[in-house]
Amino acid sequence: MSSSIVLTGFLASLLAGGATVLGALPILRIARPTEQQQNVLLGFAAGVMLAASFFSLIMPGIDKAEEMGASRMMASAIIVTAVLIGGAVLAQLNAIVPPLDELGLGPDGMAAARTRRVGLFVAAITLHNFPEGMAVGVSFGGGDLGAGAATAIGIGIQNIPEGLAVAGALASIGYSPRAAVLAALASGLVEPIAGLFGVTLVAWAQALLPWGLGFAAGAMIYIVASQIIPDTHARIAGGGRATTGLMIGLAAMIFLDTTLS
Repeated sequence: MSSSIVLTGFLASLLAGGATVLGALPILRIARPTEQQQNVLLGFAAGVMLAASFFSLIMPGIDKAEEMGASRMMASAIIVTAVLIGGAVLAQLNAIVPPLDELGLGPDGMAAARTRRVGLFVAAITLHNFPEGMAVGVSFGGGDLGAGAATAIGIGIQNIPEGLAVAGALASIGYSPRAAVLAALASGLVEPIAGLFGVTLVAWAQALLPWGLGFAAGAMIYIVASQIIPDTHARIAGGGRATTGLMIGLAAMIFLDTTLS
């Protein structure tokens, strides 16, 4: 494989991952969100994650497994298994990883339980960017530059609301707007690392891709169901406007995922 293809795949995944910062920029205009604004932001993040789990990860994962020769039933079984493993791993991390404040990473004056929830959320978003970066790299590594460019553009646009979700979640627990935006950018920069892996080791990356997509989906669904949604309803009776935020995030990601696929 030529070095130019490797470099192109790496740069494309870098640009796709860097798009997260575009979505995070509006957070710079928000000082410290109110409780109601925090719930809207967390609800939006939950909606983004739910839609991304199914339309960016599970469905493409089934398609990738079928492209590799699996039957529809086997492809579905692979993704279901990976989803369950992803959820189980995040559940174990939730039990054993100390809160962010004990690691010196959490903001002052914020409840440990809340920082743990948001920390796991950011970890899940970052985790799901790895198989997406691999997908960009594999697209270029296959030699079809048009397909690679289309994949990178699609994932980059999808990363914009994900950047807002990460920055908004961190702002909701007391991080400064600048720190929240930088963290959103950092979560997206996993993609060029994964893209480099995908473009240089196409065969291995293709074999791992369905499992990675399903694993990331399971991790994200677990965080939304067990952490984010219960947290919003516990902070404000009935969740306040969290459900409105969730529906907006869900609708935005469904539109992007279905029009860009």
